[in-house]
Amino acid sequence: MQKYLILFISIVLVACHGEQKRDFDLKPAKGGRYYGGTFRTNEEEYFKTLYPLNITEVTAHRICEQIFDGLTTFDDSTLAVVPQLATHWDIDPTATKYTFYLHKGVHFQDDKCFPNGKGRELTARDVKYCLDRVCYHDPANNQGFWIFKDVVKGANEYDSLTAKGIVPDSGVSGIKVLDDYTIQIELERPYAVFLARLALIFAKVYPHEAVEKYGDEIRNHPVGSGPFYLKINRADQVTFLARNPNYWKKDEYGNQLPFLNAIRVSYIKEKKNELLEFTKGNSDLVYRLPLEMIDEIVDYKKNLKPAYKKYTLQYKPQIAIQYYGFQHQGKIFNNKDLRIAFCYAIDREKLCDFTLKGTGYPAIYGIVPPGTGTYDYTAVKGYTYNPALAKEYMSKAGYPKGQGFPKITLQLNSGGSRNAQVAEAIKKMLEETLNIHVELLIVPWAQHTEAIEQAKVDFWRLGWVGDYPDPESFLNLFHSKYVPDDINTKTYINSFRYKNKHFDEVFDKALSIVDEKERNKWYAKADQIVIDDAVVLPIYYDIDFRLLQPNVRNCPQNASEQRDFSEVYFVPFQQK
Repeated sequence: MQKYLILFISIVLVACHGEQKRDFDLKPAKGGRYYGGTFRTNEEEYFKTLYPLNITEVTAHRICEQIFDGLTTFDDSTLAVVPQLATHWDIDPTATKYTFYLHKGVHFQDDKCFPNGKGRELTARDVKYCLDRVCYHDPANNQGFWIFKDVVKGANEYDSLTAKGIVPDSGVSGIKVLDDYTIQIELERPYAVFLARLALIFAKVYPHEAVEKYGDEIRNHPVGSGPFYLKINRADQVTFLARNPNYWKKDEYGNQLPFLNAIRVSYIKEKKNELLEFTKGNSDLVYRLPLEMIDEIVDYKKNLKPAYKKYTLQYKPQIAIQYYGFQHQGKIFNNKDLRIAFCYAIDREKLCDFTLKGTGYPAIYGIVPPGTGTYDYTAVKGYTYNPALAKEYMSKAGYPKGQGFPKITLQLNSGGSRNAQVAEAIKKMLEETLNIHVELLIVPWAQHTEAIEQAKVDFWRLGWVGDYPDPESFLNLFHSKYVPDDINTKTYINSFRYKNKHFDEVFDKALSIVDEKERNKWYAKADQIVIDDAVVLPIYYDIDFRLLQPNVRNCPQNASEQRDFSEVYFVPFQQK
């Protein structure tokens, strides 16, 4: 009996503390690399869906980047557009016809949706099937149409027809299969960032068999051709991705990828608890450090302090902006003077110094953050803290000294303390400067975004991380073409429901210009219009810090926190 009791206790200890005794029985590969190990990371918020066409948040995006492939992708270090399923492509002299040549021998992951559960080869017909679905009219389950709207020939027509229940057999006219491994896409006009748009999550490729088998439940049954597949998922607890043994890609040394056995994603909401698990050896990466502990971890020169010296520190300014959104078709923030008053009432310098502790810098320029390609962000004049102007515009808005202003609610998503700490600081600034009252409402991410997209909230916290280093990725949020005629119709892009014909004209002009320097000038004009109209309340541009365990290799940080784990590997601890 005692023997079984000891065995039971041992099992419990392994279950509770096994992360500290992790199995690093690594097998050597070519080029000094190693196979094996489970990479453990954490997300503060659980995802809504793993269906590519309905992904609107970073958690699902980071998971699905490991599961799905697209024609193009982004280099994990530079964010340059590089081939993925396509070996290469040709662009005709008019810059409107793109011909993509696919890798042969790429197979979908094994899944029950296939006969005998064996994944079949991916062909150009699968690519067309998925790109056609991007244009299929379904506001409730397709957030990606904007990437092809007014860009791909026939996309708008296909959207209109399917909205009426008519589904053309030929699909989108501008997307053509030339043979099993060649697909051609024709554009309405030259579009400078088209290859980057093809690298977005909405353009990933999945099999029609998965759609037909799982229907609406495809959100929990992702099937792609990427390096990992979904093996276990427990809502709000853990997501476990296992190595795809049939992955098609090899590294520069000829090693079959990926190196890792698995990726484990946990959902610890508090950053201090997440960091604690990391220091125990229970995770391999911490993204963003607890604000209240920054001074304990790094010094003013961004060097790790002694207690953390053994870890690898990464930090980089992000092409990202954090802001508070205004609902322009609501009854409160349809007032431009009021929005301007709010923008002048925020002391961004103080916020970044004392609340964010150097993990952000003041958004005193435009919507497009620094570091976005060759764009000159300083050409845009933004808002600085000016209490006198804030009060002046408050009076112009009809609320002198805050009199008569209704109580408002600032809605923000749960998950981590940073957003709440920033909100508390901004609440205090708005109340003290404008003599108003602001309530804070914290809700789960899925509920938060649903309310925003359905225009059920007037004032909210959100951020935008550039999908690629071009101003278009930010300014596209404000185009009128994404605003539905009916306020009850859901919209993902331009959830502010902002309409400005002049902005549309300037932005569209920028997109038609091939010369990058000239195009940036027009981008800056569009950026300034957004700022002058106070479409949103800009707060700060991100600087992201990461910690890695010392035996992690080939896990670079980039300016939009895109993650590709296909070539990440561990080394034995003695080599750290």
